[in-house]
Amino acid sequence: MNRASNWLGGWLARWLSRQVHVCSSSPATDMKLLADALQPGDVLLVEGSSRISTAIKYLTQSTWSHAALYVGDALGRRDKEGAPLCFVEADIVEGVRAVGLSVFAGLHCRICRPVGLTDEDLRRLIENARARIGHLYDLRNVIDLVRYLIPTPPVPLRWRRRMLALGSGEPTRAICSTLIAQCFQSVRYPILPLVSSRSIDSPECPGCRAEVLRIRHHSLFVPRDFDVSPYFAVVKPTLAAGFDYRLAQWAGGAERAEADSAVAEGRR
Repeated sequence: MNRASNWLGGWLARWLSRQVHVCSSSPATDMKLLADALQPGDVLLVEGSSRISTAIKYLTQSTWSHAALYVGDALGRRDKEGAPLCFVEADIVEGVRAVGLSVFAGLHCRICRPVGLTDEDLRRLIENARARIGHLYDLRNVIDLVRYLIPTPPVPLRWRRRMLALGSGEPTRAICSTLIAQCFQSVRYPILPLVSSRSIDSPECPGCRAEVLRIRHHSLFVPRDFDVSPYFAVVKPTLAAGFDYRLAQWAGGAERAEADSAVAEGRR
């Protein structure tokens, strides 16, 4: 039964990883600007264009379908073109792997940066990610996801997050967001913790309550959580490079008429 499940999961993984035409919510990110803005420890969110990206974006009601951890030159490895393998990610077919920036070319990306992370904790976080390279993707999670592609069912919002956490839970298997969540949890850096409060028994502050953070299980994290987390700063490469709206080139006259004509032609 396990062999059949693994075979089915592998076949589905290859099918789901195929690229399809999608209407992106934003233009592709400039790779030069992205490279200049990245720092080790950053989480790169990606608006993917594969079949599995469609399922993840539907279930999370988010632009982002994939996440990768930027580790800089820490791995000391390069691709065939000599470019550094500077990201650790969980790929649906190949599992946890090291990749270069070129993998995300042509896609809409965003940087989420942990604020105040110490150098020692950054080193431990990267080591934790490095140790996971070679782990398998959770194929049970793939089988669960494919059910929400065709047709797309009316699933209540409160259930969607748990639908992404139906994987095997084995320590040697991961999906992209749970991989990164485990790395940050290894140094006790919060992403979206459960927040509760408790009373403070102090004569100086009667009736006061303290906020207590509780760790959310890593299997419940999705890419958008890094975007909405109050502990990660959102870095947009275009703005980080020094954006001046007065230098923007707007279409006018003949150029505008040509653009309007192209749009009208496309609607026919």
